[in-house]
Amino acid sequence: MQDWTQLLAGRFIVFDGPDGSGKSTQLAKFTSFCGDHGVIPVEVREPGGTPIGEAIRGVLLDPRYEEMDLRCEMLLYMASRSQLMDERIRPALADGRFVLADRFISSTLAYQGTAGGLDPEEIMAVGRVATRGCEPDLVVIFDVDEATAAGRLPAELDRMELKGSEFHRRVRQGYLAQAERAPDRHLVVDATADPDSVFRALVAGLESHLSVPEG
Repeated sequence: MQDWTQLLAGRFIVFDGPDGSGKSTQLAKFTSFCGDHGVIPVEVREPGGTPIGEAIRGVLLDPRYEEMDLRCEMLLYMASRSQLMDERIRPALADGRFVLADRFISSTLAYQGTAGGLDPEEIMAVGRVATRGCEPDLVVIFDVDEATAAGRLPAELDRMELKGSEFHRRVRQGYLAQAERAPDRHLVVDATADPDSVFRALVAGLESHLSVPEG
């Protein structure tokens, strides 16, 4: 039987994917799974996770700010991320805790980069300032086509969810391109199935990725 306390200790794992991918459902299921296996994750979300970050989140997702400049948008995400790194992620990792993040720079690369049109090198340059070089051990991407994802969205959409099907098609392409460039640092999970089937694939994929010896 797998020792998840040993497998996850000191790890930084990100759950990511397009809006409507079921990411939040899987994050809740995995948090419960961790508790059942003696692991209490430090769970954070982006944007947000701190009082300052939550205030920034309110601005970013408010449909009233439709005219927000793309670089302003990217920098606000990074500002929230910088505070989250300083206040919660770095201290937790320093204590050997398992950090589970709902989104990270992978989201910025997909949404503001591939879908929005910003140069990924520009995003990563700002990202290095925000994170001071701290990178996730693994990014889990919950992959779902835009039609399926659209059917899962709530009736009242936030500013990012309102951007339309073509935008969200490019978002998906952005995530898959990241996984293709660095397959050792990404786990792509087919999220079109029912939540229990997706979760089984998630656990099997995590066990496979995290059990590979380093070196």
